[in-house]
Amino acid sequence: MMGRNAIFMGMLTVLMSFSFTLQAATADEELWSGLKQTYFGDREIHENADDVLVLEAPTRAEDAAIVPIRVKSVQPQTADRYIKNLHIIIDKNPMPYSANFHLSPSLGEVDIATRVRIDQYTDMRAIAEMNDGSLYMVSRFVKASGGCSAPAGKDMEAAMARLGKMQIRMRDADIGEMTQAQVVVSHPNNSGLQFDQQTRGYIPPHYVKEIVIDFADENLITLEAGISISEDPSIRFNFTPKKHGILKAMVSDSKEMTYSMDKQI
Repeated sequence: MMGRNAIFMGMLTVLMSFSFTLQAATADEELWSGLKQTYFGDREIHENADDVLVLEAPTRAEDAAIVPIRVKSVQPQTADRYIKNLHIIIDKNPMPYSANFHLSPSLGEVDIATRVRIDQYTDMRAIAEMNDGSLYMVSRFVKASGGCSAPAGKDMEAAMARLGKMQIRMRDADIGEMTQAQVVVSHPNNSGLQFDQQTRGYIPPHYVKEIVIDFADENLITLEAGISISEDPSIRFNFTPKKHGILKAMVSDSKEMTYSMDKQI
């Protein structure tokens, strides 16, 4: 009798687990359906578009407040066909529409890396909007939680003392050759969800809204961002300088503060 009870209880546990998994999957599908309608309306999105994009993200993040992601195009950017906008959606974040990279065909290829916050286990999506308006999506499921409410990694007073300090990191570039560059701005990127243990209140939101990167007076990338981007926002990208010029990065935040830096190439 005891053996039968054990078997019964085991089967019941499996059935309950399967039911819970099925309910969770249905809820996730309904969530994405609502987000898709909100951000893209009735436009068709081609899913599992591995022939267009690659999204790299850790399956389980070491730090939910600083999750590295990388998006690469499989096909080169040309004047006739290129990725006009790269949308980043993190389904279960407080602000699911996390970033939009406006891109220039002069990049030659799309290879962009940044760092994001993740609030709970979630699907993350990269959606390429082509210059003809068509949409192609790839997705990854990332296990991380608490990133949007996690306190800044450094003392707030020290963080504010460095507010707006910028770096443009790159090796010497050869004209006509693909080169990698990284723009970093020191900014706490407060989400408004972090709790201040001293004041016993929430730290007001203060985050980078836009990063504009130009070369030789031509726009390469414009990032529209929100609270899902990690503190000290960073964009790493590839581009091919076709002549000597100035690489310039301009940043504006939610308090209308602006910062800029340039580098001669």
